[in-house]
Amino acid sequence: MRTIDVAAARLLAQRVLLPLPRRWDHTRTVAAQARSVAHAVDPEDRDLLHAAAWLHDIGYGPAAVDTRFHPLDGARLAERLGWPPRLTALIAHHSGALFVARASGWAEELAAYPNEASAVTDALIYADQTAGPDGRVLPAGLRIARALERHGPGSPQQRAAAQRTPHLLAAVSRVHARLQQRQSAA
Repeated sequence: MRTIDVAAARLLAQRVLLPLPRRWDHTRTVAAQARSVAHAVDPEDRDLLHAAAWLHDIGYGPAAVDTRFHPLDGARLAERLGWPPRLTALIAHHSGALFVARASGWAEELAAYPNEASAVTDALIYADQTAGPDGRVLPAGLRIARALERHGPGSPQQRAAAQRTPHLLAAVSRVHARLQQRQSAA
């Protein structure tokens, strides 16, 4: 895989998300959280993780909005701009997006992007699910509960929660285990 330009990912995220200050605050924290758990992934995947953290929510940006399903819109924007397929797939599937896609009717479109189950996927989930919408770091369980409250009853997020929540919490646990394992090996 060719080298991922993390600085270019940051600049793109900043350009796309700056009109959305809270989303930009969240994204900066996600990137910092990804950096804090980067040792949970193989060294050759760390730039990919950092770039995915910067770009995971670009689908919220006015320049990206098409379907209003931000993982799909973000992946499509990244793809149009020439980002590598693995990165666009991580954007498309970040934080269990497939569960929400099934509940909201976007699963077929999302299937255009491979859904990898990897240490990078887990670390991206960890970073996203420990960064609140205002950019504050918080425990994943609390972040998930607040997001479900924010989206409200009957939302695709609520309909997907029974499957998505355990998926997210398991990924966070795997990141903790990988970090502990690497620390013990050091």
